[in-house]
Amino acid sequence: MHLRLAWRNIWRNPRRTAVIMCAVVIGVWSMILLGALMRGVAAGMIKNGIATLTGHIQVHQRGYRTDPAIENSMTTPEVVENALRKVLPNGAQWARRVRVNAIASNARHSSGVTLVGIDPATEARVSFIGKAIADGRYLKPDDPHGILVGAALLEQFETKLGRKLVLMSQDTAGEIASRAFHIVGSFRAEMQATEKRFIFVTVSAAQQMLKLPNGISEVSVLLPAGANSEDVAARLAAALPSGRYEVHTWRELLPLVTTYLQLMDGFIFIWYVVTFVAMGFGIVNTTLMAVFERIREFGLLKALGMKPGWIIREVLTESFFILIIGMLIGNLLAFACIYALSGSGIDLSAFAAGAEFAGMSRVIYPAFHGKDVVLANLVVIGLGLLVCLYPAGKAARLIPVKALAHT
Repeated sequence: MHLRLAWRNIWRNPRRTAVIMCAVVIGVWSMILLGALMRGVAAGMIKNGIATLTGHIQVHQRGYRTDPAIENSMTTPEVVENALRKVLPNGAQWARRVRVNAIASNARHSSGVTLVGIDPATEARVSFIGKAIADGRYLKPDDPHGILVGAALLEQFETKLGRKLVLMSQDTAGEIASRAFHIVGSFRAEMQATEKRFIFVTVSAAQQMLKLPNGISEVSVLLPAGANSEDVAARLAAALPSGRYEVHTWRELLPLVTTYLQLMDGFIFIWYVVTFVAMGFGIVNTTLMAVFERIREFGLLKALGMKPGWIIREVLTESFFILIIGMLIGNLLAFACIYALSGSGIDLSAFAAGAEFAGMSRVIYPAFHGKDVVLANLVVIGLGLLVCLYPAGKAARLIPVKALAHT
């Protein structure tokens, strides 16, 4: 009986019911969609960070992270590679690199850059550079004078493919090492700062320039999907000689992203509460209006013997139906928007400078998390029924004689 009465009552005034439903639909839609966009920002930051020469795990000589100088390079990288073969799961990839600070210059310009010596074959499987060539060609293993530069750096230096670029850095003897390279290709990155910062040569060319016979700066590891980087890093650290090497996961190498992820759940929950507060005022106000319009009806029901608890149950049942219908429509609308944006995303190229400062991608793709959807719906249905207790209590406390005399 309660269900039938509640269903009929909510359609007695379709306009008022539609107003409440619209508030619920907009609230649920905004909660789920903006939560997915926030998750998408985090996912993009993680993806870009890992692809931009970070990987899931990095191994360095002890002291390199605090002082990334040529003196802190690994002189026996085969020890690390043997440990990697024993510890890493199937499908994992790793790449050796020489990474030092350098100065790039041509006839017109000079700028500080990061010189990265890579093995072209293995690096293409670990980082973004293998798929980022915008013009020219990728490095070859036997490329002693070839160099890859970012498209933004080409524009900054007012140069082009085929021209020379001189690199200067400090070698293992403490002397200034200088070498000219030919620009064989340019690359595009998700962030323009990456294009201006990194310059790539072969690892053998970097070793010759820096007088680093067999040394490298780091080993970057890319794990297969589903692998736990923390567990793999712990096993790898145990397999390496104690006190000689440092093993770091991407969470340690990308502190800004890690901090953002730690705050993410709190941000989403706060957004849900703020959205609901705005929506809740509308629900309470409209439900209270409905109660006041039905004072004589509730007075008659109490005069006929309906208990106050039954009246509260009746009002809450009506609110429950409205919340459920609004939630269903809001969920469908949010899923439709997420699906529509999953292909094209939201292009932030017009705000590229601000997005890069925060480490965000130029295009944001929503990331669907089931727990966010469940939390949004629980907040709406739980707090929605809670705030409706106030108008329901008003109806239950009516005195039959005064209610029937109300005009």
